[in-house]
Amino acid sequence: MKHIPVLTPKQAADLVQNNQIIVTGGFVGSCCPETLTKALEKRFLETGEPKNLTLIYAAAQGNRDGSGADHFAHEGMVKRVIGGHWNMVPQLGTMVIDNKIEGYNLPQGTISQLFRDIAGNRVGTITHVGLNTFVDPRNQGGKLNEITKDDIVELIDINGQEKLLYKAFPVHVALLRGSYADEYGNVTVENEVASLEATSIAQAAKNSGGKVVVQVEKIVKGGTLDPRLVKIPRIYVDAVVVAEEGDHQQCFGHPFDASLTGATQSPLGDTKADCMCTKKIIGRRAALELMEDSVVNLGIGIPEYISRVANEEGIGDYMTLTVEAGPIGGVPQGGSQFGAALNPECILDQAYQFDFYDGGGVDLAFLGLAQADEKGNINVSKFGPRIAGCGGFINITQNAKKVYFCGTFTAGGLKTEIKDGKIKIIQEGKSKKFITEAEQITFSGDYANKTGQPVMYITERAVFELRKDGVYLIEIAPGIDLQKDVLDQMDFAPKMDGEPALMDWRIFRDELMGIKGN
Repeated sequence: MKHIPVLTPKQAADLVQNNQIIVTGGFVGSCCPETLTKALEKRFLETGEPKNLTLIYAAAQGNRDGSGADHFAHEGMVKRVIGGHWNMVPQLGTMVIDNKIEGYNLPQGTISQLFRDIAGNRVGTITHVGLNTFVDPRNQGGKLNEITKDDIVELIDINGQEKLLYKAFPVHVALLRGSYADEYGNVTVENEVASLEATSIAQAAKNSGGKVVVQVEKIVKGGTLDPRLVKIPRIYVDAVVVAEEGDHQQCFGHPFDASLTGATQSPLGDTKADCMCTKKIIGRRAALELMEDSVVNLGIGIPEYISRVANEEGIGDYMTLTVEAGPIGGVPQGGSQFGAALNPECILDQAYQFDFYDGGGVDLAFLGLAQADEKGNINVSKFGPRIAGCGGFINITQNAKKVYFCGTFTAGGLKTEIKDGKIKIIQEGKSKKFITEAEQITFSGDYANKTGQPVMYITERAVFELRKDGVYLIEIAPGIDLQKDVLDQMDFAPKMDGEPALMDWRIFRDELMGIKGN
C-alpha cells in the first residue's frame, strides 16, 4: 500500500492555483486548519499568488483576530466568499462592505448539506430552509453587497410547493483538519470537538477532481488506527501536513479537554445562575416554557442563562441540549469553544444534525433577539455596516416546533434594578430593538404564521407573542410602566387583548421559583 505524501506547509500552499474554489473546515475556534491557511496567506503575501480565489465555509471560522478564514482577507487573494457566519471574520466582512470582494451569506446547515450533495454529484441542495428570509432570491438571495450579482440560490416549484435550490459547485481544494493520520493517509478526528462535515467536504473535492489536504497533529504507523474513528479515509486524501507548533489547539486559547470529545467525563461544578440580573430574569421567564423530555437548542448569550436557571431549579434533566456542530447532550460551551459540549452523549456530523433540525426535531429553540419588527421578523445577521451572518439561525428557528427569541428590550447601556419583586429601569438602552422594519429578515414572521409555528419574544420587562394579525403584547413585568417603559420604547404599537398580564412574580424574587413539577 502506498504511503501518503507528507508535505511541508509551503508545499501544501503551492498546490492551490489561481481562480480555484477552496473549501475550509472549522467551527468558530475549533477544527480550523491553521497551519494550512497561514501557509497559504504567507505565500500570497510573498508572491501575490494564489489570487482570485473563491472561499467557501459552513460555520464561523476564526476568533476576530486574523485567525481562521481571515487568513484569506487580502485584496486580490479572494474574489468571492460564501459563508454561513461572518462575525468571526471581521477583516473579510470589511472587504465585503467596501465592495472589494463578492460576498454571500447562506444558512450554515444548508451549506454543510450542500457539500454532501456535491459529493453525490447532485444539482444542489433543495430545501424549504431560507424561504421568505434574506436568502430567498425574492429578497436578496444571500447577496451582501452591490458587486455581488450571480444568483446562487434559485426559487423552484416541486409538486406545487415552493423550495429553494442552493446550486452545487466544484471543490478544487479542500483544506481540512484531523487528529491523527496513518502512513497511508487515513485520518481520525477523535481529539476534535466535532467531526463537522469533514467527510462530505473530502468526498466533494475528490469527486470534483480536486485535492484534499489534511492537517494533523501526528502521523502514526499504518494499520494502527481504529477504523471506526477514521472520518477521512485514505482514498480521499492527497496529502497530509503535520501542524506547526501552536496551530492545532483543540479550541483557540484553550488547553486540550478530553471531556469535550466524550473520552472522559468532567464534573459540572456550579452551573447555577446566582446573580439577580437582567439576563437571569430573561432566563427565568424562558425556563417557564421548558417541557419534560424536550430536545432543545440554545443560542449563545442570554439563552445560555436558561440552562443555568434550569439547573438551579432542579429541572436541568427536563431537556436534552443540542449544538448545531453535532454534539447531543452534555453542556454546550461558549466563546471560542462554541460548537463543543462538555460531556456529550453523542457527536454527529454537522449535516446530520441539521437534517434533524430541518425536519422539525427540535422541540424548543431559544435564540437571541437583536431586532424585531411589527411583522414578527427577526434580524440577527446584518446591522448597518456590520455583517454578523445568519449561521445556523435560519435552519433552527424556521423549523423548531416552538421558538423563543430572548434578549433585553433595548440595547446599549441598559441598567436595571431588581428589588422587592419588581424591576425598575435605571438607565434606558440607547437603541430600540422593536422597530418598524428589520434591516434584514433572518427569521420570517410571515413564514412562521404560514406554517403555524408558535413564536414568543421574551425580554426583561415584557413578553410578546406572534399571531396571524401581528405581534401581541401579552405580559408586562411588575414595576414597569406600560406607556413609558414599553410602548414609548418601541417604533410600532403592538396589539393587545386588553391589559397585558403580569409576568410571574416568582421571576423577580431572589429565591428559587420552585417550578419543578409545576
